Amino acid sequence: MDFVGGFPNTMKGSDSIWVIVDQLMKSTHIILIKTDMSMVKLAEIYIEKIIRLHGIPSSIVLDRDLRFTLKFWEILQATLGTKLRLSYVYHPQTDDQSERTIQSLKDLLRVCVL
Repeated sequence: MDFVGGFPNTMKGSDSIWVIVDQLMKSTHIILIKTDMSMVKLAEIYIEKIIRLHGIPSSIVLDRDLRFTLKFWEILQATLGTKLRLSYVYHPQTDDQSERTIQSLKDLLRVCVL
C-alpha cells in the first residue's frame, strides 16, 4: 500500500491516490482519496473495496506514511489478524511491485495531461 499525492483536485475533491497492490494475484486497486481523510474513513474504504473483494490479507507491506503508523491502523489490522510489515526507507525491494505500479501510473497520468 502506498499513497501518491500532489494532484489537482477532482470534481469530488480528491487530490491523492491510494495504490493497493495484491502481490499474489498481481492486481492493483487505485482509489481516489482526499489527503485529509480520517483514518476511520480510510478503514471503511479499505473494508469496502479490498476486504469485501479479496478477504482479509495475511500480511501487508506498508510505506512509512504517518497514516499507516498510527495506533488506529495497527489495532484494526491486529483485530483482522493481518501482519503489518513496514518497508525500509531507500530500500524499494521490499515493495518493488507497488513502486513499479506507481511509476507506471504516474507515466500514464503524465501522458494524459500532455
